[in-house]
Amino acid sequence: MIFFPMVISAVAVLATLVYASYLDIKDRRVPFRTWYPMVIVGIAATIVLFYQQTGNISLIVGYLALIASFFYADYIDNRDPDTPFRFYYLAAVLALPAISWFIIPAISTGKLPEIQLIPWYVMFVGLLAYVSYRESKKRPERKLTAKQLRKDNMLDSNVEAVLTRWYFVLVIIILAIASFYMIGGGSWGVSGIYIALAAIFCGVFYIFGQMHFFGGADAWALIFIAFCIPTFPITPLLNTPPLGFLSFSVLINALILNLVAPVGIFIINIVKGNRAPLQYMFFGFPVEGEKIQDSWGFVMEDFTETKGIVERKFIGFWDSLRRMRSDEGRIYTKDLREHPEEFEKELGLYKKAGTVWISYAVPFIIPITAGLITAIVCGDFLLAIMTFITGGA
Repeated sequence: MIFFPMVISAVAVLATLVYASYLDIKDRRVPFRTWYPMVIVGIAATIVLFYQQTGNISLIVGYLALIASFFYADYIDNRDPDTPFRFYYLAAVLALPAISWFIIPAISTGKLPEIQLIPWYVMFVGLLAYVSYRESKKRPERKLTAKQLRKDNMLDSNVEAVLTRWYFVLVIIILAIASFYMIGGGSWGVSGIYIALAAIFCGVFYIFGQMHFFGGADAWALIFIAFCIPTFPITPLLNTPPLGFLSFSVLINALILNLVAPVGIFIINIVKGNRAPLQYMFFGFPVEGEKIQDSWGFVMEDFTETKGIVERKFIGFWDSLRRMRSDEGRIYTKDLREHPEEFEKELGLYKKAGTVWISYAVPFIIPITAGLITAIVCGDFLLAIMTFITGGA
């Protein structure tokens, strides 16, 4: 079976991912505008697909409501405090779910909307309205002393701090619950499962990106794949997975393909005689301290100097995770290259140490691109492996 709107969308997504991969390799940065071509083509193609399959306007508006929520979250999280707050963005984000969940079903069926959804919509409105109000009152960043920072922090209650930081988790939960209500009530039908799955899948990766557990470009790549190609454009060689949700197969294939890199790095380290604790042999390699700024990756060792003697130790897994989460204490070679004046002490220690272990720096967007191609053509690798293990049962 071939879904032609999804074929068109897949071509646009693949072309954009190839270009984004090039930018990520070249500059380790993918500007947000890079995603616009695939988003415009993909959203239009998905709307056409939903209309062809269901003719359900409520479903289409619900799909747009989900996308608008993510774009609004990105606006909230990255808005320049020097610019006026655009409340009409909020009005659009609040209006779309109301139209999808209540107005269109009421008009088409002549019945009252789902009463169970009203409390969830009220929470949705209240949460976004509160966060938007807080954001509109945000002042431009200024230099504060430690005493001023403590004073500012005391003005915020714990509840306010949690809502401001984690509001989008609640937004995703509300959107997912509402989607299942709309599916169960018959307003959206089976196709609504794509919106429910996209809400959960995209929500997880948006939050991972905000927590620095995942690269921003990588997270947006997976999010936009879910928005632009919700189902398989063609029947893959290994058949379509039961749910038919393409993005999950793309992620699984990307993770499996990405396992090849650590194995290759380990073999290269063995051949070159590089020695380190076993786990670091799979994920990094040594470079000359004087030339570390020419490399890509992050530093995997801590260095100290006592009485002219340089001591070194590898950064543990949990410590590395903490630094990645807090975005503090993790030294990237890109920062060493672009802001050497901020790392004079570290650069001096690296030169004295002779060699420094850094992580390998293959952008994950490359396995994502490969995962998309293999998912469309071949199917879900994990499902194929499990089917082989169970003998096709």
